[in-house]
Amino acid sequence: MISIEDRLSLSSCWLSHRHEDGYAMIQEIRELGFKQTELSHGIRMSLVPGIVKAVDEGLIKISSTHNFCPLPPSVSHAAPNLFQPSARDKKELAMWQRYSRKTIEFAVRVGAPKIVMHSGSMQFLFGSPEATLDRDIEEQDPKEHFKAFKKLRRKADSEIHRVVDAYKSLIPLAEEKGLLLGAENREGILELPLDGSWVEFLNHFEKDGPVRYWHDTGHAEIKRRQGLLKPREHFEAVADQLIGFHLHDVSDAGKDHQVPGSGTVDFGLIREFLRPEHTLIAELSPRLKTEEVKQSREFLLEALA
Repeated sequence: MISIEDRLSLSSCWLSHRHEDGYAMIQEIRELGFKQTELSHGIRMSLVPGIVKAVDEGLIKISSTHNFCPLPPSVSHAAPNLFQPSARDKKELAMWQRYSRKTIEFAVRVGAPKIVMHSGSMQFLFGSPEATLDRDIEEQDPKEHFKAFKKLRRKADSEIHRVVDAYKSLIPLAEEKGLLLGAENREGILELPLDGSWVEFLNHFEKDGPVRYWHDTGHAEIKRRQGLLKPREHFEAVADQLIGFHLHDVSDAGKDHQVPGSGTVDFGLIREFLRPEHTLIAELSPRLKTEEVKQSREFLLEALA
């Protein structure tokens, strides 16, 4: 069995913004002890030659990429929601398909077996339930919470078909290339799918097909605090479709992408559901210092072993 040390990957989101050379970026990741990296959604085209060189030389393994990767040529900052699969606008949807396909092709080039995907969002012209739900559950009125969530669910049920169709448009290429597409749970109240709808969403696709589930520990913790997710029940529901984790913590103040072990995420529960085939990514805030990245690595090696 491959050790946690060999499996644990660092997301490039921590450092890609301050590098001009992709090879130097990979060297820094390796110097921190990581043998793998996830190429996140901030990879500019200028970083690609160096990354490819590092991969070809065997300096690093690419555990996964994060749509969109690399970024569209005109974009210089992380922009995973630049184009959304939930879009009503056909031009935006076509752009989502175009750059998702480019991400698939790039993943093949660098040997990444999995791609992390965002699944779009809802928009309310008026009366959005977001303000009601976007607080810790202790601060919410139970009746208002119920009414707001009912409105949110009704809207999501009317929008999710576009997301399903968008994913299905990528399935032939993903199957051809042998890649898995991990739809990620999100922290935004209006982002899709809703946390209680994952089984229903995944049932739109073949169980052994390329569309699966990707779990973000910080996002799930934020939703737990808001009363929108029960972690154990959630894991039990999606366990057979789970392909990877973004690992980070949430501070008492509600900030995510913090040092694992420093906040309120239950990493013991994550360990219970961890399987050898799961991809493990430390996804850390660019604001964290190098020593905090090292601390994160050490904690995860011990907590997940």
